[in-house]
Amino acid sequence: MAEAGLGGWLLWALLLHSAGGELYTPRHEPGYCAFYDECGKNPELSGSLASLANVSCLSNTPARLVTGAHLSLLRRVCPGLYAGPAATYACCSRRQLVSLEASLALTKALLTRCPACADNFASLHCHNTCSPDQSAFINVTRVAVRGGGGPAAVVAYEAFYERRFAEDTYASCSRVRIPAAASLAVGAMCGVYGSALCDAQRWLNYQGDTGNGLAPLDITFHLVGPRRAAGGALRPLAGNVTRCDEPRGAGAAACSCLDCAASCPAVGRPRALDATFRLGRMAGGPALALILCGALAALAAVLTAWRVRPGPAPRGPKGGTAERGPGRGLPGGLSLPGGLSLRTHTLLSRGFRTWGTWVASWPLAVLAASVAVVVALAAGLAFLELTTDPVELWSAPSSRARKEKAFHDQHFGPFFRTNQVILTAPQRPSYRYDSLLLGPKNFSGVLDAELLLELLDLQETLRHLRVWSPRERRNVSLSDVCYAPLSPRNASLADCCINSLLQYFQSNRTRLLLTANQTLTGQTAQVDWRDHFLYCANAPLTFKDGTALALSCMADYGAPVFPFLAVGGYKGKDYSEAEALIMTFSLKNYPPGDPGLARAKLWEGGFLEEVQAFQRRTAGMFQVTFMAERSLEDEVSRTTAQDLPVFAVSYLVIFLYISLALGSYTSCSRVPVDAKVTLGLGGVTVVLGAVMAAMGLFSYLRVPSSLVVLQVVPFLVLAVGADNIFIFILEYQRLPRRPGEQREAHIGRALGSVGPSMLLCSVSEAICFFLGALTPMPAVRVFALTSGVAVILDFLLQMSAFVALVSLDSRRQEASRPDVCCCIRTRELPSSGQSQSEGLLIGFFRKVYAPFLLHRVTRVVVLLLFLALFGVGLYFMCHISVGLDQELALPKDSYLLDYFLFLNRYFEVGAPVYFVTTGGYNFSSQMGMNAICSSAGCKNFSLTQKIQYATEFPEQSYLAIPASSWVDDFIDWLTPSSCCRLYAFGPHKDEFCSSTVNSLACLKNCVSLTLGPVRPTVEQFHKYLPWFLNDPPNIKCPKGGLAAYSTSVDLGPDGQILVAAES
Repeated sequence: MAEAGLGGWLLWALLLHSAGGELYTPRHEPGYCAFYDECGKNPELSGSLASLANVSCLSNTPARLVTGAHLSLLRRVCPGLYAGPAATYACCSRRQLVSLEASLALTKALLTRCPACADNFASLHCHNTCSPDQSAFINVTRVAVRGGGGPAAVVAYEAFYERRFAEDTYASCSRVRIPAAASLAVGAMCGVYGSALCDAQRWLNYQGDTGNGLAPLDITFHLVGPRRAAGGALRPLAGNVTRCDEPRGAGAAACSCLDCAASCPAVGRPRALDATFRLGRMAGGPALALILCGALAALAAVLTAWRVRPGPAPRGPKGGTAERGPGRGLPGGLSLPGGLSLRTHTLLSRGFRTWGTWVASWPLAVLAASVAVVVALAAGLAFLELTTDPVELWSAPSSRARKEKAFHDQHFGPFFRTNQVILTAPQRPSYRYDSLLLGPKNFSGVLDAELLLELLDLQETLRHLRVWSPRERRNVSLSDVCYAPLSPRNASLADCCINSLLQYFQSNRTRLLLTANQTLTGQTAQVDWRDHFLYCANAPLTFKDGTALALSCMADYGAPVFPFLAVGGYKGKDYSEAEALIMTFSLKNYPPGDPGLARAKLWEGGFLEEVQAFQRRTAGMFQVTFMAERSLEDEVSRTTAQDLPVFAVSYLVIFLYISLALGSYTSCSRVPVDAKVTLGLGGVTVVLGAVMAAMGLFSYLRVPSSLVVLQVVPFLVLAVGADNIFIFILEYQRLPRRPGEQREAHIGRALGSVGPSMLLCSVSEAICFFLGALTPMPAVRVFALTSGVAVILDFLLQMSAFVALVSLDSRRQEASRPDVCCCIRTRELPSSGQSQSEGLLIGFFRKVYAPFLLHRVTRVVVLLLFLALFGVGLYFMCHISVGLDQELALPKDSYLLDYFLFLNRYFEVGAPVYFVTTGGYNFSSQMGMNAICSSAGCKNFSLTQKIQYATEFPEQSYLAIPASSWVDDFIDWLTPSSCCRLYAFGPHKDEFCSSTVNSLACLKNCVSLTLGPVRPTVEQFHKYLPWFLNDPPNIKCPKGGLAAYSTSVDLGPDGQILVAAES
């Protein structure tokens, strides 16, 4: 009893202190009110976000009996206070109930998806306003005297709650989500603390803070221990609280798992994903290594057995020993395979000999025909289509991901284009700032007013950027191409989606530099942009911060800017320690061929020029990295221009090498004659012609090419072609001409000697390339096909055009005409003779290298080294990481390399994921909606619920947050509130009435209030869905679907849903 008395005296002491010695509520006991009825607007407030409710009149009188229409209204708004038709007392008038219902509608739109939370929240404010025991836990602390002798208006009071009651109420709402914003509802109802630092006390404090622009009067909430009573003292409110996993009454539904952890079923942790490539049950790498080792061992065993087997010595007809070997009757005792190989080689050799002799006999005709064929095929380059889009290059059209992306783009349009700048200030030191709201905070050097003003100048320069379009003969501005979620059809510059820290100040210089003095908990200090930044970073959905600055956190285009889109390089939630500023311009995207795509790329070109100029100008202040959506394609294309000199130099070097190496010089006087400059140039031209002919052929076939083909195939075919040139020419020079043999026959004999080897080499290389064309990856497939055809064409041209060139060059050389200037006759020179030295290189290989390599010790060492290298290769083959980083396709001096480095280091946002339901799904049925949605009444294993379960295991699912479902927000939008309303009378009867319209005619709800979850009928679904998708969200109705879902549903001409997406 003494303890209870002490508790009562403490409450009275607190009451007396807060009332400043004057008691506006002298009587605190059950059955008595603290205020009653309305006394107009709060005279102390101005500039609210919405129309504020009237404040109550001071009235410490007994509670009134409620009857008739008043009772019906009370039962609808505050059902928990209903005690029977003749026993219901309340401390609120009918006007107060109407105002209370309107006030609750604002929060009901956010909390209605969890019925227990919405009811508990309404119950809390119903007790404050209407409880018959109001004076027992309410104490009025400040009033405003009205003229005319009427009762004073209550402008501030205290509410005493039992801590357990307040915490249970908060717990029922703490996980309710806002799907469209991918955040928690309490994040918008807890002020500067956001959802991360929110608790019951801070949640209630925000509701009673007139600084938020929504509260009509100041309420100070006191949370105390278990109820204590002492002779008329205040008694903390301790009402009943419905847990979020409990249905409230018959026919009602509990909150879903997405909004209430206690409602979640037991979901076992999924097995870790096994990304190992497998052959059967064995890991692919070791399996391939085992197969290769087995094949190598089997080949070695067969060759060894063939080599060492003794073989019988069959006896001859007269008892003599016949020649050993399995191939009796074949030349040299060859085996059957050896004989077949010999016959094939002999046949090919004869064919090439005949062909070479004929070509050498008609060189000009063969050259003319070859040039005609090459020119005809190369003319196809006029139809060359060059692909630089990474998706088109590396993603197979038949792949699942590519098909799904094409389906998404067809029905919802391509994902918007991103143009981004990331800035750091490594030279700026960090500093400490004492925030009046959150206490001492560390700020990084990049968060400095001077730097933010520089960034603001850049942002506004880019916002007003205009680029001349020669095609359209007009300037293209940002409003022509920008992504404007709240005004997609007629966007102005202010509607364009620009995300940066400066949007917390609506990109306004005056607001950024604004300061004010503020007193909080008895401490007075100056607040500035840093306090507002801290407020908005924790509560980005705030329309009016709790500082004396009274600024909004919403961007100028009307949407919230989440801190991870504005800053980067922070740990946890310490946004003030961010090391980077991020600015993003989002543009509309268009399908290929659309004129809008050209306009967007044109504006992006101007964007890059402006940012590059800013980078040069602020080199000592910022470290700037940037990209536009077109940047990757531009940089990949730039590599082609950079490779042209390398391409030219490579061919020039090979030309010089061929020209010098092919010459066989017998004396200084014959150097001009024995030189092979023209022949070398012809050989390089043959290779280049083969490459151009192959690319032209595929251009005729309308097969898009790529930079990989342009950059790699010429070098590849040059290497193969140069080998064949050397093989043929050196064989021709080394093979002596027989007595009386004509030049043509000599060339044919040389070609017959090496032609089969050149054929088999070219065919095997082409087959390897064609096998590579089996891959579905477009860039690799086109590269392999082009390379294979180029190798074949190169071989054919070498067998025709190059042989003809050799014939002409040999005729020139025999006539002692100088190379290049072959039309000039020179004095008679001594004959070169038939015997020619073999040269240093050939002599080295014949006399030194071959004997050394074939030594018995060397052979063993080489074999062991090969096996060791083979084993090392197998080991590392099993550790190859699969993937293709974008950086690998960029030149070393590309500005994108720094951007990708900063992006990986500072940007905290992953790739977007869409879950698309294809045509045929019935969304309009109750069963169909319940199988998709995740609010109250939905199935525990609906689509969005399963996605939510997957987010609990991000290491396996790679999903960070639950999906935003248009079905959920559509149901919430339909729930009786200020969102979906109809004109009850007048010329627009039964038409949609927007939440922004203040008219008495808009009294009819779209659907009727039910005890259970709201579900529209089929007719209502198809009628109201287009209204929802075109309704812009606002403070009165945050559930409008225009910004978040206007492109998430593809409606057919008859209003039926063709496809829909959850993101």
